[in-house]
Amino acid sequence: MKNKKLRAFLYLTILLMIVFILLNMFSTYLSIKNSVQKSVANQNLVAARSIADSMDIEAYQRFLNNQVKSRDYMDIKAYLEDAREKIGALYVYTILIDNPRVAKCMITGFSKEHKGDFPIGGACTVPPEQVKQAYEGNNFITGILEDPEYGEYLTVGVPMKNQDGTIIGFLGIDVSAEDINAINGKVLKSSIAILAYNGGFVIMLLVTFFVIQKWYQKELTREVGDTEDTYQSEFQSLIASVRSLRHDFSNHIQVVHGLLKLEENAKALEYLTGLSKEVHSIESMKLHVIHPGLSVLLETKRLSAQNYNIDIEIDVSPVSFNRVKTIDLIKLLSNVIDNAIEATIELPEQERRMNIACKADDEKYTFMVTNTGPMISELDLDNIFASGFSTKKAQKGKVRGQGLFIVKDLVNRYDGEIHVQSSEKETTVTMIVPVNGKMG
Repeated sequence: MKNKKLRAFLYLTILLMIVFILLNMFSTYLSIKNSVQKSVANQNLVAARSIADSMDIEAYQRFLNNQVKSRDYMDIKAYLEDAREKIGALYVYTILIDNPRVAKCMITGFSKEHKGDFPIGGACTVPPEQVKQAYEGNNFITGILEDPEYGEYLTVGVPMKNQDGTIIGFLGIDVSAEDINAINGKVLKSSIAILAYNGGFVIMLLVTFFVIQKWYQKELTREVGDTEDTYQSEFQSLIASVRSLRHDFSNHIQVVHGLLKLEENAKALEYLTGLSKEVHSIESMKLHVIHPGLSVLLETKRLSAQNYNIDIEIDVSPVSFNRVKTIDLIKLLSNVIDNAIEATIELPEQERRMNIACKADDEKYTFMVTNTGPMISELDLDNIFASGFSTKKAQKGKVRGQGLFIVKDLVNRYDGEIHVQSSEKETTVTMIVPVNGKMG
């Protein structure tokens, strides 16, 4: 099932990669096509302006006054045909705009191979939108027009003015769509490298995303594994404590049962009163810790210490310690507290004492674990954070020497400090984590 899901994910990733590449190439193609079309249109606007400025405006004005194929008509037609041939356009012609809806073609410059002529005042194919622009006295550019008689072309137009500055018509140029497509093809060929780069860039992004996702999944799996290991360890410790309590409870029941069978009611009551005081004493030491994970950890460790008859004191500042990840906070304290408990139980019960302090101010968090127990030598202190080093006796099936190594590594991740001080009376481990340091 897992392999099928992975295979489906890979297929989907490849499909998305292909789709993204095709979309990227298509958008690049459209961008190039539009740029070429706009560039060709602007070039022909410049050409139209030049042709209009060089035309015999007085002769054209006379033609407008008498719209027949006169001498002026023939001279202007010859001029337009010559201009058409020089710029390589499809048609060059004059346009009359006397309303905002329909343009009229007046004099047209055809190629020599063209047979027939366009009627004076015949309706042009200029769309109404561009006619309106021209009627308002502006240049115009159409899109590619489809004409069943003259083919596909793009039209541009510029105003023609007389000596008074009055617009008397427009000079239009039709550019063949074939010419535009030919230029477009040349630009696309020269842009293959750009298209390939864009496609490669999309592939690189997708591969990077896939790699980051795999790395994140791996890190998440590791974090979950570490968290599970830590909580499994604490859960086992809690179970051991509960078993110990059950054993003690069974002993207490047996003592009370025996006293009652012997009809020592007064002694049984005295015994139960003592147990009641002990329970109330434990209740009075209830912790008030804001951080839920830290609260559970300290309650568990206190219960474990009490099972070993260790006199334990816990002092926690009323803050959330949120600059340290919960899993890291559990690892830091659980390893150090476990070491302290193991060292303390080597002493007689009356000498077993521990103190746990979790303090916070504006600059740092300070975690201190102090316990009575055997003194750690100077030589051992120098090596105490090394992986695999331990001051405890080796036990079959139990890995030693990793606890403080893990703690040291975690403290370093937060730009913190860790110190161990040991004397004949007690040992103290101090961990300092800056509030404004790195977040793990």
